[in-house]
Amino acid sequence: MSDQIRLGIVVSEFNYDVTYLMMQRAISHAKFLGAVVTYVAKAPGAYDIPLLVEKMLKKDDVDAVVALGAIIKGATKHDEVIAHQVARKLVDLAEKYGKPVTLGISGPGMNRMQALERVDDYARRAVEAAIKLARRLKALDEAKFNGETIFIE
Repeated sequence: MSDQIRLGIVVSEFNYDVTYLMMQRAISHAKFLGAVVTYVAKAPGAYDIPLLVEKMLKKDDVDAVVALGAIIKGATKHDEVIAHQVARKLVDLAEKYGKPVTLGISGPGMNRMQALERVDDYARRAVEAAIKLARRLKALDEAKFNGETIFIE
């Protein structure tokens, strides 16, 4: 079994001036950390991300999926509804498929300037979390207790 982690990335096209930068940063950081990005899929908006994430989780050549988006505050609380529902669904999908799905979606309650300021941190942290979780899940799968405590880190 290869140690190289295979990532899928789902990125929202809504607020693409922000999410395009997040996607580029995520791809670059994945390569820096020794992972390979096997798929990048663009969702029309953050609300549409879970459907593409689920499709990627079914693939054998994807160990983890990074979800990227920027949910910017508007005149209503729509941003809060979208952010909470998408986050909940992504957790549900990770549990259902036993593969990490990490949250690189900034917001709710932020403006465009705050979204741009968070591009690097959200993209980088989501990639790092996906790689760490995928490696630890593989290590846990391969571990066998023999009387000594096994640390998975």
